[in-house]
Amino acid sequence: MNKNEYLDLFFEETREHLQLLNEGLLKIEQNPADEEPINEIFRAAHTIKGMAATMGFEQITELTHKMENLLGKIRDKELNFSSDISDLLFKCVDTLEQMINNIDENKEIEIAHLINQLTNFEKADPQKENQIKEETNSLNEYENKVIIEAQKQNLNVFKCVINVSPECVMKAVRVFMVFKSLEEIGEIIKSIPNSQDLEDEKFDNQFTVYLVTNKGSNEVENIINSISEISLEKIELAGMDNEKMIPSGNLGKQETKDKSVNSTTKIHQTVRVDINKLDNLMNLVGELVINKTRLEDIIKTNDMKALTETVEQIDRITSELQNVVMNVRMVPIEQVFNRFPRMVRDLCKDLGKEIRLIMEGKETELDRTVIDEIGDPLVHLLRNAIDHGIESPDIRVRRGKEREGTLKLIARQEGKSVVIIVQDNGQGISIEKIKQKALEKGLYTAKELDQMDNNSIINLIFSAGFSTAETITDVSGRGVGLDVVKSKIQALSGSVYVESKEGEGTKFTIKLPLTLAIIQALLVKVGLEIYAIPLANIDETTVIEDSLIKNIQGQEVMVLRGKVLPLIRLSKVLDVKITQELETNELYVVVVRKGDKQVGLVVNELIGQQEIVITSLGKLLSGIPGIAGAAILGDGKVSLILDIGSLF
Repeated sequence: MNKNEYLDLFFEETREHLQLLNEGLLKIEQNPADEEPINEIFRAAHTIKGMAATMGFEQITELTHKMENLLGKIRDKELNFSSDISDLLFKCVDTLEQMINNIDENKEIEIAHLINQLTNFEKADPQKENQIKEETNSLNEYENKVIIEAQKQNLNVFKCVINVSPECVMKAVRVFMVFKSLEEIGEIIKSIPNSQDLEDEKFDNQFTVYLVTNKGSNEVENIINSISEISLEKIELAGMDNEKMIPSGNLGKQETKDKSVNSTTKIHQTVRVDINKLDNLMNLVGELVINKTRLEDIIKTNDMKALTETVEQIDRITSELQNVVMNVRMVPIEQVFNRFPRMVRDLCKDLGKEIRLIMEGKETELDRTVIDEIGDPLVHLLRNAIDHGIESPDIRVRRGKEREGTLKLIARQEGKSVVIIVQDNGQGISIEKIKQKALEKGLYTAKELDQMDNNSIINLIFSAGFSTAETITDVSGRGVGLDVVKSKIQALSGSVYVESKEGEGTKFTIKLPLTLAIIQALLVKVGLEIYAIPLANIDETTVIEDSLIKNIQGQEVMVLRGKVLPLIRLSKVLDVKITQELETNELYVVVVRKGDKQVGLVVNELIGQQEIVITSLGKLLSGIPGIAGAAILGDGKVSLILDIGSLF
């Protein structure tokens, strides 16, 4: 089998199940009495084991097999769930994730210590019999009829007690092979345990089947014993009077078929696009084809009225197409949020803190590109809040607060933007500490700091290498993080603000565009070149005479409603030549904003507002200062999109 073609699917499915393991373990820690999470993580471990065995990844198979054994003991009440078991299982999940990431490099990780610990826990508290329990229910009416009819037709009904080797890694597969082989010579009417329990491996190393067949016991015995890791312990004729059985189950061909169908469905679901969206997309493409044909007819007839109607129709269809395609790109921010509960739990354990994480708005949707990039900035903000934002329980009690701190992660949509808030009720940011650090680093003088308001001082924490942490830890305090957070968010055409009140807590607010693919922009002319300025960055436009531009210490400025506004001539920044014909006394100024700062961009002409599709400049031209990308205009010309953040 060529495994490479299935690797992507294996990675995607395995990571989904690892996430389920993380979430399930967190739920059990919060409520050990709840049985559903145990069942969920047991199934997740079982699925990973099956997929890894199929792909030939022996280490992953071995580790998940041992995890499954331990989880089975907990599920069957043979073992009590404890914090030590929880820590061990979390370590196993982390190791599995590392093993998945190392597959491409063919690296092996030492797992012997984990296997030993899992085995020790597994053997620590045996309380249950190792043999399969048969229920005391008598045969039901249907089963009686089956056996009577079989005997009338001179068929044998055998009770087969079958053993599975203790060394067997995939018991469910061996059971399936037994069922498949026996169904070629007859019909299985009963199994103990039932088929679902057998499939979920909810049994030790023995199970029983009741087989109706026209073959003799020797032939049945040979078929069973020919299967690897399977042996027949006992075979005898079954009668109605002396058999006590549990409700019937049938792991036959139909169930196998259903299982494969479900597996196929799972694969298709990885596309993660609502079928209604695809139907809508197909309908719109169909309408486009109809209007294309209509345009071809209009060329022959020169019917201007029909042409106007067709253009209006195409305009409507393209707008709808744009909306549908944008919706297809949108994914819930839940994909990012899901990894944070585990991270918060681990950090709290390491730092000895008690913190309740509250997440809201997980269903809020963002462009796929933004989703992929926003995770790291949020990790930085959450780690900072946990490490030196929220105090330790003893300090909180001394300050009259609850022992348990609160950390909120909130997402919501506001217009064409998404707002993400990271808020804690910790000790807040000390203005005096920031001033002290700013003086130490030589960022500002004492006089300059005295002239700044509290909000401006707090925002100094986004400066490179800036940290107010008194001690350096593995979590934070090295001055690496918040400057990276700011630059990363600005690269996504977003902005980040911080509010803090000493002793009460801190709130970070991130504002991001819904999508990076299609934006509203103002087209402007600089010389003979056309540039696009994202509308989200623009406050207003105005006209000014060249004579009203003043020069203060080498910086051109203008007065706008009593406020001094710095000016940037785009022709100089972008190195565009202005010919004498284009030079006029009147200049257009586009007032743009970055945070609480404004600047005026001087251009030659305002063309108008337009929706543009952002296109990457590629690796060769990436990283050009002041340029965020390009767009192809309606007339086929290329317009560069300005990166407003880098112009400040």
